Amino acid sequence: MLTRLSIRNIVLIEALDLDFGRGLGVLTGETGAGKSILLDALGLVLGDRAETSLVRAGEDKASVTASFEFAQLPKPIAEALDGADIEIEPGEPLIIRRQVKADGGSKAFINDSPASVALLRELAPALVELHGQHDDRGLVNPRGHRALLDRYAGIDLPALERRWAAWAKAEAQLSEARSEVEQAKADQDLLIAHLAELTALEPQAGEEARLAATRADMQKGEKLAGDLEELRHVWEGSDSPLAALRVAARKLDRIADQHPLLAEALAALDRAVIEAGEAEEKLEKAAEALVHDPAALDAAETRLFELRALARKHRCEVDHLPDMMREMRGKLDAIEGGEAQLDALEAAVKETRAAYVDAAEKAQGLRIAAAKKLDKAVAAELAPLKLDAARFLTAIGKLPEERWGAHGMDSAEFLIATNPGADFAPLGKIASGGELSRFILALKVALAEKGGAATIIFDEIDRGVGGAVASAIGERLARLAADEGQLLAVTHSPQVAARGGMHYMIAKSSSGTVTKTSVVLLDAEGRQEEIARMLSGAEVTPEARAQADRLLEGV
Repeated sequence: MLTRLSIRNIVLIEALDLDFGRGLGVLTGETGAGKSILLDALGLVLGDRAETSLVRAGEDKASVTASFEFAQLPKPIAEALDGADIEIEPGEPLIIRRQVKADGGSKAFINDSPASVALLRELAPALVELHGQHDDRGLVNPRGHRALLDRYAGIDLPALERRWAAWAKAEAQLSEARSEVEQAKADQDLLIAHLAELTALEPQAGEEARLAATRADMQKGEKLAGDLEELRHVWEGSDSPLAALRVAARKLDRIADQHPLLAEALAALDRAVIEAGEAEEKLEKAAEALVHDPAALDAAETRLFELRALARKHRCEVDHLPDMMREMRGKLDAIEGGEAQLDALEAAVKETRAAYVDAAEKAQGLRIAAAKKLDKAVAAELAPLKLDAARFLTAIGKLPEERWGAHGMDSAEFLIATNPGADFAPLGKIASGGELSRFILALKVALAEKGGAATIIFDEIDRGVGGAVASAIGERLARLAADEGQLLAVTHSPQVAARGGMHYMIAKSSSGTVTKTSVVLLDAEGRQEEIARMLSGAEVTPEARAQADRLLEGV
């Protein structure tokens, strides 16, 4: 719920901090005192257009901060904040701040993190539901009517959504498979020709690198053949360096024990023999690796050129040719087994569609039954609100299949007729703002809606009515506030004001050329005086105070 509203330099408000609680809060004051300024200020944190005219004369900027507290963050708010990478710890209030500059431009923050105005608008429906003289949101918007009816009917939407998702997935798989088979058939001759080329060559993974290395070695061998042959003659035979080292080592071994230096010389000679032996071994291996075989070199180069030419033809790397060959075989196999796969997928589509239709038809039945029940409940609320001649209808329509969705196959819209014999029309077509607000009040009371906005605001719902009708409005507002948790009403009616658990008085004062608007939370004595003023007008009489006491005692 909305717990605090802080306003700085908005029109006539210099500085204002208001604390709100649960239940019904009422805002009263003389006409022109500035009640609309409060709603305009609240609209800023809900993403309304930031007009520079809202900035108080002579100030550089204005700001509004609204704090909301929740036992658990509503899912739409949590998802929107998560999408914007804004984190709020459990139990932490949601604080939205909006700044407006006198020279244009505005900034928004959520818990001190920069936020877009679009994000504020996304959060608004879950935070505040405003019903006023020119309201086009909340219950007036037909896009939300089906969801309200579904909550009223207790429809298991997640189950229906799962059936829809399963059908949509099966349809997507079938469509994809058909496209693949059709494309494969169109390319079948070309696939066969390309696969024949690849199969004849049978490329292997990593083959290009191996062939290139082999070719490079053989090309080096051709250049080094003479040198290697000379080295072979040097190292082979009884007079080779290694043989001479071994003879010297044997001779030295016989006298090494005669002196320490001879022993060290023998050790060094042994190491030389080992190193020379390793050198001979590596020379032999190098000669084998670098052997020059013209036929083998020609074969390696031919193979390498063929692989690279085929890779250029298919516009890929040589190492990708084996994968391409497997893909082509898979596509040809898909053509052969495509019909069987399509049959299975078509059966899956029929099965999932039937399951969805079954669930959607059950939801439709629940909607129709709930619509009749809701129509009766709203009708019972109309007469006490001076809407005796009005009629209410929840219209359920069957959507064409192309408009079916996770919500089912129905449309739902709340319609009204305000005069006998008049046709039913959408809620938003009502000319009178007061009538519209009272109709919405009747609908909300009948719905006893849970899970809507955190705070509901009615702006002058009692315009043009008084007496018993105003009393009925106040009673229903209080009842709705008890169900919803928090409801604020801007009112001119003493009967409505008397129902408030918290009463705020809005007043305008002037000092010289400076005019200011202030808001005061009234105590018991202040409430009596304000309600008496609302009853009697400019001069508060003892009779008005006595009547105010009776109103306060009667709630």
